[in-house]
Amino acid sequence: MPRGPFAAGDQVQLTDPKGHRHRVVLEAGRSFHTHRGSLAHDDLIGRPEGSVIVSSGGTAYVALRPLLSDYTLSMARGAAVVYPKDAGQILAQADIFTGARVLEAGAGSGALSCWLLRAAGESGLVVSYERRADFADIARRNVERYFGGPHPAWRLIVTDLPAVPAPPDEADGGYDRVVLDMLAPWEYADTTAAALIPGGLVCCYVATTTQLSRTVEALRGQGSLAEPAAWETLQRGWHVDGLAVRPEHHMIGHTGFLVTARRLADGVTPPPRRRRPSKGASAAAEEARPAAEEAGRPEAGRS
Repeated sequence: MPRGPFAAGDQVQLTDPKGHRHRVVLEAGRSFHTHRGSLAHDDLIGRPEGSVIVSSGGTAYVALRPLLSDYTLSMARGAAVVYPKDAGQILAQADIFTGARVLEAGAGSGALSCWLLRAAGESGLVVSYERRADFADIARRNVERYFGGPHPAWRLIVTDLPAVPAPPDEADGGYDRVVLDMLAPWEYADTTAAALIPGGLVCCYVATTTQLSRTVEALRGQGSLAEPAAWETLQRGWHVDGLAVRPEHHMIGHTGFLVTARRLADGVTPPPRRRRPSKGASAAAEEARPAAEEAGRPEAGRS
């Protein structure tokens, strides 16, 4: 990301006193127009980040380069983007590190690809599969716009995720991380296990409880993965003005569920679960429950 004074070609986020944000790309000789007046790009070029510029209508704007969270929420979209609160959880809980080799499916609008690429860095590798060519075009433009050009560590492949993805490195093969943001990740449990190195981690992003259940059960039953963990995060802002401190009326509630699991060594099976299953945890248990209850019921007339 660029540093120093603003230059032509830089992205700038302009924030007005009400907190409304506008993202512009600086170009010599051009102006930004709103109902609050106009701002000349030339008045920003050469000024330091964090400057305040006043429009022709008298409104003051704070000028900053957008954060990645700002950029992903305002980018052009094909598929829905992964919210920053979930992207942050993926980077932390999936332990995306500098130099990591990451398999992503699908790329969508490129929001999560940006987060993964920035975390893995130029020494890492992010291979993104996207089956829809129109989404892939949007993702490519969004990623290149954010990084200022093609990222050297990114491979975007326009096709369905294959049953056996090509290894990232012929020398030792295998991915450190697999991130699945797709409609039916449970169909790729075997693919995930085959793609990961021992100790690697899969992280799945799903929207509904039905998808969550099927994904967890598929990973649990695959046989090469440790016990999956599942959760969601909720984000609530707070209004703070002197002693007036209260939660905001609106919050970012459910956006999606995250599921993670670690790859075991070759030939190792996961140990049996120790906790008791809940009533009705499986279809078979649900069908057997009425018969079990009937068998345990006292006979009529017996006290």
